[in-house]
Amino acid sequence: MPLRDHFRPPLDDNASWEELHGGWPMVIVQQLRKQLPDGYVAGPRVHLGSFVEIDVAAFEKDESPLISGTTDGNGGVATAVWAPARPSLAVETSLPDFDEYEVRIYDAKRGRHLVAAIEIVSPGNKDRPEHRNAFIAKCAALLQKGVAVSIVDLVTVRQFNLYAEVLAFIGLSDPTLSDPPPHIYATSCRWVKKEKRAILEAWSHVLTVGQPLPTLPLWLTADLVVPLDLEQSYEQTCHDLWIT
Repeated sequence: MPLRDHFRPPLDDNASWEELHGGWPMVIVQQLRKQLPDGYVAGPRVHLGSFVEIDVAAFEKDESPLISGTTDGNGGVATAVWAPARPSLAVETSLPDFDEYEVRIYDAKRGRHLVAAIEIVSPGNKDRPEHRNAFIAKCAALLQKGVAVSIVDLVTVRQFNLYAEVLAFIGLSDPTLSDPPPHIYATSCRWVKKEKRAILEAWSHVLTVGQPLPTLPLWLTADLVVPLDLEQSYEQTCHDLWIT
């Protein structure tokens, strides 16, 4: 089924974009539960403050067993089962240091280590420079910590590409992007070390209203990846919310 425009008539006369954004993360979590290997869990996070922030995070449990290339039926798939296409961007780089003021508190008894985050862009993430800067800084900080970041942007009413701005923040650009870059897109990024080199890899896709959404690579480690089927979870969310 095709991507809808959730921000303009006639669809936004009958269904709010907030319904999709509020429901989609949990559907993604349900999808990932069938795919993540033993020892990995995913959880949704929806924060409504001065601007909307929606994401899905994947965690690795400290007590997780060794991961093989097979599954016992209860776990997920590994690299040997599914491999992504070549990245649209792979450049040697280093991420800059910058001031960061935050507090993160984790339950030490559960020992959760953040490995991946899926960011679903809202209009509030794109409406003001300070909101865009906050989103960009968050993604750059996650990448700097070795967290794989996926950005999904369906917002048709704000003419910004936050993926391109994340790259610009760290002094890079993606030559596969048009000029100006598309304002709806989906991308997965990770920063990895290969043969003592720091490499930023990205898998970028232009989204088009009326066309299906892509499958992104969701990296759990440098060598372990599972498919993030955006089309499947998007359609399931639309079906559950009666969005046609």
